[in-house]
Amino acid sequence: MEALGRHILVEFYNCSPELMNDVVHIEKSMVEAAETAGATVINSTFHHFSPYGVSGVVVIQESHLAIHTWPEFGYAAVDLFTCGDSVNPWVSYQFLEKAFQASHGSSMECRRGQMGLLDRKDFNIDALRNVSAKPYDHPVKFTRDVWFTERDENIALSLKHDGQLYKKESPFQKVEVFATQAYGNMLTLDGMVMCTQKDEYVYHEMITHVPMLSHGRVKRALVIGGGDGGTVRELLRHPDLEEVVLVEIDALVIEACKLHLPETASAFDHPKLKLLVEDGIKYIKECGDNAFDLIIVDSADPVGPGEGLFTAEFYKEVYRCLTADGIMVTQSESPRFNTEVFVEIYDCYKGIFGKDNVHCYLAAIPTYPTGTWSFSFSSKGNSHPLVFDRETAAEFSRKNDLNYYNEEIHAAAFALPNFVKQLLNKK
Repeated sequence: MEALGRHILVEFYNCSPELMNDVVHIEKSMVEAAETAGATVINSTFHHFSPYGVSGVVVIQESHLAIHTWPEFGYAAVDLFTCGDSVNPWVSYQFLEKAFQASHGSSMECRRGQMGLLDRKDFNIDALRNVSAKPYDHPVKFTRDVWFTERDENIALSLKHDGQLYKKESPFQKVEVFATQAYGNMLTLDGMVMCTQKDEYVYHEMITHVPMLSHGRVKRALVIGGGDGGTVRELLRHPDLEEVVLVEIDALVIEACKLHLPETASAFDHPKLKLLVEDGIKYIKECGDNAFDLIIVDSADPVGPGEGLFTAEFYKEVYRCLTADGIMVTQSESPRFNTEVFVEIYDCYKGIFGKDNVHCYLAAIPTYPTGTWSFSFSSKGNSHPLVFDRETAAEFSRKNDLNYYNEEIHAAAFALPNFVKQLLNKK
């Protein structure tokens, strides 16, 4: 061979956009492309970016294969670099062209390390390695390093995972579940993290028990969204509740969580639960006056099917559906990250419920942007979140072996940092 290595620069065009955004498929294809060419795979590292795009590299004993994709263009840029003459990188090229369903590709081969330009150096190889280790006597062990990344304009959250457990597209959104190594199974909607097995209890305990124990007399509760099941699971811990109505627009969210987050979706068969797979906005419009003591809007971010839940018209209808002393609770975004939406939400609630009846409280959720998440507490009557029976709350927390909520957290959650207070008072 006249060079140390062969480097093929590849561009694949008109690939399947779906496949170009599928980190599991791409990682599997790149590894198989290397193995098909006769390479020895050492490890792989791949990242999925939200909302789309994959980057990754497969390290082989003979060098590497690397890729970055642009699903919106059906395009992939690939580097195939092999050293020596034992591996033919063109075999990998042909394999990937089929795996990515590309209509065509273009390529350029470079010979790296032209032998005519190199001089062999004399050196003591034993000085560069531990001679007692005998590294070549051990078989190469392939290790995977695949990452899901939710990336926004300025920040990103990456979680290492062992593969994708669920992937389906509904008329509303893409529903996926990944088996993360740090947080267990994770539900994502359109590439955004919704909940994980390890920390979902923070969100679900705080969105339910704060209003339930502040009100103290809730008989009927309505949940809009919340198809993962965690909110109704927590509500149904309260024995005095007579009925919980859950309105979830997307049946696939329920299906995915029943299959892969069963601890979260454990209450779907509860006799007090009425489950409706339909549009929550439509349900609220058709709901009678004074129908519920508590309404929880357990929505995703203000995009996709949840976008219509972030309007004054919707919250006016919620107000109408509440009893005279009813409470509405919503997730209200990150005050640090989604500042503009956060401010707009509270201005909207204050205009409907009155300034003195709207309160903000916080919780620490590691897998949400910035780790600080907010909830709103809006009262139609005289219920106040800091006027509650602490002994009852303490006993409830102990009896149900809760992981986050207790009487002290209930009160402390309403102690806001100065920057949040300033946002809430901003005109």
